[in-house]
Amino acid sequence: MTGFRDGLPGLPVWSNIRRMKVIYSPKQELHAPESFISSGRVLPSPECPERADRLFAAVRSAGHEITAPDPAPESAIAAIHSVDYLRFLATAHARWQALPNPSPSVIPNMHPGRHMDHYPAHVIGQAGWHMADTACPIGAGTWEAARAAADCAVTAAADVLSNGSPAYALCRPPGHHAYHDQAGGFCFLNNVAIAADWVREQGHRAAILDIDVHHGNGTQGIFYHRKDIYFVSVHADPSNFYPFFAGYAGERGAGEGLGFNLNLPQAPGTSDEGWLQTIDHALTELQRNGTEVLLLSLGLDPQENDPLGVLKITTEGFRRAGAAISAFPGPVAIIQEGGYLCEELGANLAAFLDGFENG
Repeated sequence: MTGFRDGLPGLPVWSNIRRMKVIYSPKQELHAPESFISSGRVLPSPECPERADRLFAAVRSAGHEITAPDPAPESAIAAIHSVDYLRFLATAHARWQALPNPSPSVIPNMHPGRHMDHYPAHVIGQAGWHMADTACPIGAGTWEAARAAADCAVTAAADVLSNGSPAYALCRPPGHHAYHDQAGGFCFLNNVAIAADWVREQGHRAAILDIDVHHGNGTQGIFYHRKDIYFVSVHADPSNFYPFFAGYAGERGAGEGLGFNLNLPQAPGTSDEGWLQTIDHALTELQRNGTEVLLLSLGLDPQENDPLGVLKITTEGFRRAGAAISAFPGPVAIIQEGGYLCEELGANLAAFLDGFENG
C-alpha cells in the first residue's frame, strides 16, 4: 500500500511517499568487542563495527537522508532499565580495569545459579549478575555506544510521531536481548523497548513486532506482565537455538499482560513464503489489538547466508516483508537489531527499505 493514510487521533496523516529518514550516530562504533565464546571456543565477535559500516553504506548508496539523533531523555531509559543496571553499565569498565591483571573488556566468569539471589558489591559478581552470557563484553566505548543506539531509537520514534513518515534507526549495538537489568546476546540497552514505552508516554497505543531470527527475549521479559505494549515475535524455534529458554508459542504473557505476548516460532529452514505468511498473521493480530504506532525490531539475520541464522530468507523476501509491513495503517519506526557479516547484508537492508517505501 502506498500513498496517504487516514490520520489517527493525535497523529499526523501517515505517509510513506517520502524517502525514509535514517537516524545514525558514529558513536555506536565505539563498541568494538574483539571476541565472544561460542560452543566453548573463543571466536571473533560477529557483532562488530563493520556491521554498522555496511548498513550505513547501504542507506547512503540508496540516497536516504541521514541525520544524527537527539539525546534520549534519561527518564525514558530509566523507565525500562533499573538504576543498579544503568550504574553498572556506566562504571563497569573503569572498575574492571582497576582489578589486578584485568582483561581488556568486562566478561563474566560466573553467574548466579537458580538458588543464588543476593546482589553482590564486587564488579566481578555484578558482571555475572547483569550479563547473561559472554556475547556482550563491555569495553571502553560500550556505554557511550549503547546510549547512542538508544538515542537513535527514540529519535526515530519521535520523528514518525511528528512528521507522519517512516524512519529507520540504525542501532548498534542491538537491544532486543537486553532485559530490565541484564545484558545478553550482544545487547545492552533495549532500544526498541525504550522507544515503544516513550511512544506510550506520549499517549499512543504502541506495539512491537520483532522479525529477527532470534527471539526478542529481553523485550518479552520487559513487557511480559504489562498490557500497554503488545509484543509479537516471528523467530526461529528456540528449542535448539538461541536464546533457548524463551520464545515458545505457549508464552502469552502473565497477570495483566496475559494475551499481550505472541510468539510465532518458525521451523529451521523456513523460506520466504512461510515466513511472509507468518508476518501477515502478525500484522493482522497487531491491528486487531488496536495498535496505533508500530515499532519494528528489524533483524536481517533470517537471511539464508547469515552466519548466525537458521532460516532461508532471500533478499527478495526482505523486500516483500518491507512491502507487507508498510501496509500497517499507522506510523512505523524501524529499529535495527541483528544481521551479521555476509555478502548480502547491505543488500538485505536496502531491499527491505525499498519494499517499505514502494509497497
